[in-house]
Amino acid sequence: MTAGCLTRTRWHVTDNIAEAALRRIADAATQSLRERGCFHLVLAGGGTPRALYQRMPELQTDWSRWHIWFGDERCLPVDDAERNSLMAYQAWLHDSAIPAAQIHLMHAEWGGKSAAADYLDQLRGVGRFDVVLLGLGEDGHTASLFPGQTSEDAADALAVSHAPKPPPERVSLSARRLSDAAMVLFLVAGAGKRDAVAAWRRGAPIPAASICPLAGVDVLVAPECMAT
Repeated sequence: MTAGCLTRTRWHVTDNIAEAALRRIADAATQSLRERGCFHLVLAGGGTPRALYQRMPELQTDWSRWHIWFGDERCLPVDDAERNSLMAYQAWLHDSAIPAAQIHLMHAEWGGKSAAADYLDQLRGVGRFDVVLLGLGEDGHTASLFPGQTSEDAADALAVSHAPKPPPERVSLSARRLSDAAMVLFLVAGAGKRDAVAAWRRGAPIPAASICPLAGVDVLVAPECMAT
């Protein structure tokens, strides 16, 4: 359990995060397509998921029924190398069979408030996500939910200003909306994450610990992130 979050956190140490995540996504997609006829996946930004995204075309699935969402985005031009969407497109989506209308971008180039309002419109009528992918920052942040920042969590999408790492202006799904998922997978790699992992495991109220899906959280973590 994590402080203030009555959900189970399951830790899976693995040398191949991409492979472990790919298997879980494949199983979840098969089940969701069979039971509901669609599959809603939320993508994480940062460098860790890139290897996973590069392998997504390996899946044998009905891509026409997939919907792609983003957990957060940086308020930068659409072609900026730091955009989460650009990384996802370069690694996978540029050559995907998923219909363009079903790739739901955060238009962060419009500014945080306008982009958050637009994403609220896009999310209207969308129920529980099937899989949410998230990362973990060295300070314990996830998506663009940072330590020490308070936000109105009643909304599904939030404008974030004064982020402690650049760029300061961002858009993020709220902890509550990220928690509304059948499966939440954290992908955590890099020795620099060791302190954040240790804080999370001892129950510190870091932002990552505020993601509380009913089914619990699965953390796919590289060995170098674990304290010895």
